[in-house]
Amino acid sequence: MAKAELSPGVPSARWPLAPIVLSRRAALWVSASVVAHTLWTSAAPAMAYRLYAQEWRLSHTVTTGIFAVYPIVVVAVLLGFGDLSDHIGRRATMLVGLGASLAGALLFAVAPNVLWLFAGRALMGVGVGLTAGPSTAAVVEFGTGGPLKHAAFITTVAQAAGLAASLLLGGALIEYAPWPTRLTFWVLAALLALLFAATWLLPRGTRADGGRWRLRAPSVPRNARNAFAVASLAMMTAYSHGVLVLSLGGQVAHDLVGSPNAFVNGGVLSLFAIVSGMVGVVARSLPARTAMTLGALGSTTGMGLLAMAVARHHLPAFLLATSTAGAGYSLLFLSALDVINRAAPADRRGGVLSALYLLAYLSMAAVALGLGAVATAKGLGLAVDLGTGAIAALSLATLLLAASMRGLSLRPASPGSSANS
Repeated sequence: MAKAELSPGVPSARWPLAPIVLSRRAALWVSASVVAHTLWTSAAPAMAYRLYAQEWRLSHTVTTGIFAVYPIVVVAVLLGFGDLSDHIGRRATMLVGLGASLAGALLFAVAPNVLWLFAGRALMGVGVGLTAGPSTAAVVEFGTGGPLKHAAFITTVAQAAGLAASLLLGGALIEYAPWPTRLTFWVLAALLALLFAATWLLPRGTRADGGRWRLRAPSVPRNARNAFAVASLAMMTAYSHGVLVLSLGGQVAHDLVGSPNAFVNGGVLSLFAIVSGMVGVVARSLPARTAMTLGALGSTTGMGLLAMAVARHHLPAFLLATSTAGAGYSLLFLSALDVINRAAPADRRGGVLSALYLLAYLSMAAVALGLGAVATAKGLGLAVDLGTGAIAALSLATLLLAASMRGLSLRPASPGSSANS
């Protein structure tokens, strides 16, 4: 709920119309909505890739390249601007990012050729790169007073909601509405414009005092590096799922599983997000080590089921695979955020979270480009097999590292801890 507040030091006689500033609770949900936009924006073209390939005769390399531009740009933005919000504020950084995401959605909505799609994805990457860390940090800060695990839970559910809404709405608009490759992006643009307006009303003091900002890569304080190593591997494993679900998922469901309906395919893929959100609700009370272990096991199982579903062209197995993988993703993501939120000092939180997302998106880009090349040269079936194998290997590595968490200190690093070795 919004409330009107006078700016400090400004007499009411000189400021007859007080600016509207959101309450802490409302600001928490707006920040969570910015988190949701990162997955919604990422997934927005997922159901349209097959249509673009048909309309413009694109290869798997090109369609996965369109997808991969997004995490590559996210990584580039995080390398240079990862700790920006620690210096200029969460609100200001999120506004710039949402503006870039809005511009990217508009380019998709009017794209006359594939080059516009690459430009649109690049702008979406800028938007997500600037908002992923700050929005997650804002959820923690506006949720102050509750346990840090609660902030990780809200972030997990927000991402799941954004992903599910994108896949379901995108599939429905493509299958049943006019302008199948355009309308979904006009809807996304309208929602982003509303979110931009809501973010404008956030309190302006939502940052730690990180001093003067300069262009530099995000860094991790020395005292938080053990926790960061564990959290980053879990997050990389979780985000690698996005390649199979968002980049190749629609094509897999259509070509290999045999479902021609975009809404049905979107519904199938949205099970990944729906189960992810449900598991996030159930798992919020689990210790981080337990959640990470179960997530790694769920991810490995999901990848095995996905490989079997593709080999046998079996839709029920595909449904079970996406559900199981969604559970694994949720547990890995939730536990990674829980670990890093406890370990990161408040005045460095934006930069540390950006570093975490940097590695996650870097792994996503590498897997997307590799699988796209394999799918073009050797076929989609082999690409899926290699992708499931790679993600299963990351899951097992996470499982081994999670075993080391028993003695891991999750006490927050002291403010201003050196990032240097």
